Amino acid sequence: MPTHQSRSASVTARGATARPDLIVFSHLRWNWVWQRPQHLISRLAASRRVWFVEEPLADACVERPVTRFHHVGPVTVVQRHVPGPERHIGFDAPEAGRLFEEVADLAGDAVACVWLYSPLALPAARAIRPQVTVFDVMDDLAAFAGASPELKLFHRAALSEADIVFAGGRSLHQGVRAFRADETYLFPSGVESEHYTRAISLRRPGDAPTAGYVGVIDERLDLDLVARVAERLPHWQFSIVGPITKIDPETLPGASNVDYPGPVAYADLPDVMAGFDVALMPFALNAATRSISPTKTLEYLAAGLPVVSTAVPDVVNDYGHVVTIADGDEAFAAACEAVLGDAQDSGYHARCRPLLEWQHWDRIAHRMDRILQDGQAAAIPVERTA
Repeated sequence: MPTHQSRSASVTARGATARPDLIVFSHLRWNWVWQRPQHLISRLAASRRVWFVEEPLADACVERPVTRFHHVGPVTVVQRHVPGPERHIGFDAPEAGRLFEEVADLAGDAVACVWLYSPLALPAARAIRPQVTVFDVMDDLAAFAGASPELKLFHRAALSEADIVFAGGRSLHQGVRAFRADETYLFPSGVESEHYTRAISLRRPGDAPTAGYVGVIDERLDLDLVARVAERLPHWQFSIVGPITKIDPETLPGASNVDYPGPVAYADLPDVMAGFDVALMPFALNAATRSISPTKTLEYLAAGLPVVSTAVPDVVNDYGHVVTIADGDEAFAAACEAVLGDAQDSGYHARCRPLLEWQHWDRIAHRMDRILQDGQAAAIPVERTA
């Protein structure tokens, strides 16, 4: 996944005069990795005043807690800075309680929608009492390393209390429907395809085949698989691009043909993918990946790259006709060699095009917006006249 960098103006809570129509509570920071929340919310912000509320931020430069509002394009990012050394402060921490109270107080009593990415922010939705509460289930957060023990409880509560539930993948949707069936919608993540197609014209043959991965490097990746495939293909280069989180960098495969360039800005991703001949999704098959529907699948396809993936259920079910599935280092290495050259195959690009058009973020945001508008209209009391 890419990082996104944007100019922003910062003010304190006193300077936040425009009350929001839509308040988003997210466990992902707006300027960290540009993915589902940013793609959707930036589009919804075209017609709404949006506050994007992040988890509290530890800040050694402040002496007392302060809430700051950063205007980033059409979105106002809300951050609660608390004194102390760097550490993770989740929405379940005591510091978040004051944030919830302050946001509710500043927002007033006429908020149209609260949109949850983290169910741990459900107490904020209860305090704000919007016309409509949306829970966009983009991951099974309770299955991630270091997850709050309260996540499962709040996840079920959010599914019960939300007026509208979106699910970011087929497996997630099945899990959601085990708890509720009404006002539940499947919306797998999409792609801004025109952003990535530039990689096709930029691609040039290199001295050696290059296989690349772009995304967060965490417990969801099968790093042992990467190491074994790199060993089987010593004449290939492997580029694992993205931020390293929740794992020790010392555990990364250290082969001479594997490199880790670090995070890349969203604007630069086409240039990075232009240097790949094959795109990789070497996910471990574990609890953290059981329900994922990787956004990068469509991004790779839009960049004109053949994709080799392990047998992640949603990838097999939704993209098995355009993605090569392989498990085990021998099969994975063989698949990389088999698809080498498909990036220049116009027929391959033609097979991917209808999928990319249907799954464009513009279309997805538009369909979600219609559902949200219908939900808000249904929530507004009708005044009766004599």
